[in-house]
Amino acid sequence: MTRVALQMLFGDKMKFFALIIGLTFSAMMIAQQASIFTGYAGRSGAWIRDTSQGDLWVIDPQMEVFIDQKRMTNTQLQRVRSVDGVAWATQVFSGFLNARLPDGTIQAVRVVGLDDATLMGGPPRMVHGTLADLRRDRGIIVNSNDLGNLLKPRRKPGSPELGVGDRLDINDNEVEIVGVYSKSAEFFWEPVVYTTFSRALTLAPPERKLTQFIMVKAQPGQDLAQLQSRINAATGLAAHTGAEFAWLTTRYILIQTGILINFGITIALGFVIGVLVSGLLLYSFVLENTKNFAALKAMGAGNLTLTTMVLVQAGAAGVIGFGLGVGVAGVTGLVISDSGSLAFQMSWHVPVFTGVAILICCCVAAVVSLGRVLRLELSQVFKA
Repeated sequence: MTRVALQMLFGDKMKFFALIIGLTFSAMMIAQQASIFTGYAGRSGAWIRDTSQGDLWVIDPQMEVFIDQKRMTNTQLQRVRSVDGVAWATQVFSGFLNARLPDGTIQAVRVVGLDDATLMGGPPRMVHGTLADLRRDRGIIVNSNDLGNLLKPRRKPGSPELGVGDRLDINDNEVEIVGVYSKSAEFFWEPVVYTTFSRALTLAPPERKLTQFIMVKAQPGQDLAQLQSRINAATGLAAHTGAEFAWLTTRYILIQTGILINFGITIALGFVIGVLVSGLLLYSFVLENTKNFAALKAMGAGNLTLTTMVLVQAGAAGVIGFGLGVGVAGVTGLVISDSGSLAFQMSWHVPVFTGVAILICCCVAAVVSLGRVLRLELSQVFKA
């Protein structure tokens, strides 16, 4: 009966292709939007994941996203260092300042100040120069993508690109590019500039609280959960692992920016289209094959057999539509994401999620169609 069901499905080529196109479009929309959503969610905590030298991030309890300007006093660093189980702890400055490029262009940048002695918390990969070059007079390091992709569009036509050795002003203080680093793509678009902690203080407006983060390295064999509890109790601050801190940022962005709702609506729309298209076309297909189903019933095929046939037809269409849709979404996503402007990440969760959605579409379509099949009367065989 499975072979007969597939022959019936493939026999009506127009309706078969229409059904496949509808399911393919639905699967493509769900997979593509879910992949872009996953990409943006992953980018939101990219900077935290890149900065992986420490085991814990200690922040102000009110901080909800890592760019939030809620800082701590320098005395908190000593309190964290005094907690039992801490191998070392360093302070990190982070703040937004205006930079004036050599051609006069104004560009907001995120300045990250690293501990002068250890330079812990620096970028993951250096392209030109070394992290130690930050100790040179007025030294900063910048991201290679920021130079080529972010600064250039905002500059005057014909302006040369920046490079190692060029100088610019940050908050009316002259600095020099001494190195270039590479990083993962971020959700936030401002160029990230690294320098030493002491130099960052000279660039930033004077404030009483200047420490944005405290990076903590646990002693060997130390349980991180217990260390977190001790730091929280001793300092009144919030200690998070890198994964927890990244999720804190991701959750804030998804909820506060409306990204979750917007992508959810688009994904739901793809699901609704799949249900409507597959349901209507499969019902129409069953309606046109009423005499064939009635003939099978007259020859002794029971309701279970007819149900199996409809499920096989819906399942075959669903598998083909799912494969084509996910394939098209993957290819188009990779092509578009080569530009660097689109966040596209098709993890294994996306095909699984898409497959479940298409399966539900096909099940709904099958249930709608089965009502017609199971109510068939043998007299349908003799009707014109």
